[in-house]
Amino acid sequence: MIIVIGTLRFPPEALATLRPALTELVETTRRDDGCFSYDVAEDVFDPGLLRFSESWPDRASLDRHLGAPHIAPWRAAAAAHGLISRAFTAYEASAPTSV
Repeated sequence: MIIVIGTLRFPPEALATLRPALTELVETTRRDDGCFSYDVAEDVFDPGLLRFSESWPDRASLDRHLGAPHIAPWRAAAAAHGLISRAFTAYEASAPTSV
C-alpha cells in the first residue's frame, strides 16, 4: 500500500472560489481512480492550507491517478487560484497496524 501525505497552500481568500474544483477532484478521484481513501481538509489554524491524505493499493494505481484526465483541469484551477506551494510525499506501507 502507498500512503501519500501532502499540502497545498493558497491565498486564504481564494479557497471559496477554488472549492468547486476541489470537490470535483476529490469526488472523481474517489469514484474512478482506485484509491482506498482520498481526503482533503482545510487547516483551521493555518488559513489557506489544504492537507491531503491518500491511500492507494500500489504505486501503479497512484501513477494512473496522477495521469488521469481530471488532474490537468485541477492543476489549471489551482494555478488560476494562486497556488503558492505544493509538497507531497509518498510512503510505502508494507505492514500497517492499528494504533
